[in-house]
Amino acid sequence: MRRGTTVSWAAGVAAALLLGACGGGRTEGEPASPEPIRARIAVAERTEIPEAIVLRGRVEAASVAVVSTRVMATVTAVHVSAGDRVETGDLLIEIDPQASGGQLAQARGGLAQAAAARAMAEKSFHRFESLASRDAASELELDQARTQLELANAAVDQARGAVAAASSMAGDARVTAPFAGRVAGRMVEPGDLAAPGRPLVRVESDGARRFVVPVPASTQSRARLAVDDPVWVTLDTRPELGRLQGTVVEVAPGADPSSQAFDVEISLPVADLATGISGRAWLETDPRPAVLVPAAAILEQGGLELVVLRREDGRTTTRVVKTGSEPEPGRVEVLSGLRGGEIVLVGLGSVPPAGSPVEEARP
Repeated sequence: MRRGTTVSWAAGVAAALLLGACGGGRTEGEPASPEPIRARIAVAERTEIPEAIVLRGRVEAASVAVVSTRVMATVTAVHVSAGDRVETGDLLIEIDPQASGGQLAQARGGLAQAAAARAMAEKSFHRFESLASRDAASELELDQARTQLELANAAVDQARGAVAAASSMAGDARVTAPFAGRVAGRMVEPGDLAAPGRPLVRVESDGARRFVVPVPASTQSRARLAVDDPVWVTLDTRPELGRLQGTVVEVAPGADPSSQAFDVEISLPVADLATGISGRAWLETDPRPAVLVPAAAILEQGGLELVVLRREDGRTTTRVVKTGSEPEPGRVEVLSGLRGGEIVLVGLGSVPPAGSPVEEARP
């Protein structure tokens, strides 16, 4: 055999061995084909959802009374503390009765004086009436006697009203609970001066609770809240309650001049709530277009939100998206990155290699 023939044969054998080691017909440096992945698929749905406006509010009792008195006198006893349970008519505070008692005695004395003056006016009128019948008194004198009697009757009526008012104020020396509930706070102590209009005790009713939300005028024009409308409410300190469905029971007819907001009261289905706790109300307005995908289609990697799509050729591609709220359980809104109609892969644990073949997994 010639030398040239021997070299050609050896080179061919080496090339065959190298080709077998590299995997047949794949050239050196060419990447391996990705393994197929199995996943459930869903379509990014383009739909319309009600736009939710979130507003802050607070829990209040259905009935609240700030008890005061019309008497200006010293507080002699306070029988309740914050948190105490009271029934209708229970004694809350006692006020020195001397001031109101003196006013009542003065009013009764005025009534007695007015009654005596009326008696004298009646006698005078009857006397002039008798004299006039015998032409012994003029018509002017009779008219004057009649006028004095009418004035005396008016004075008696006025004095009776003063006695009734003084008697009512005398009753204010004993401040009682207007309804059953709990004392939310007391603002006076024995020895303090009670005055007309000064708050003494705050009483809140038990049972039903309301969520009060100041709704800006611009928002009210969009949401158009009305009585009996359903509203979702969440409470900051009671996350275990989840989203509570309340009902609008009252809408202020006008806006507050300082805040330009309408107070909206929403009844809550839970009664054992502390008043004053804050929360959020979710107000729905006119629907707007949105793209929704299953929440399980969203993957997080490197601080980014991603979805894996199946292309028309059946292979994967990855898209960066930005998500918003979850208008429906298990479905999330995609604010950017999808237009709707794309096929997304659901339930992946991680982002697969780009171009991976997709095999649909049946639920």
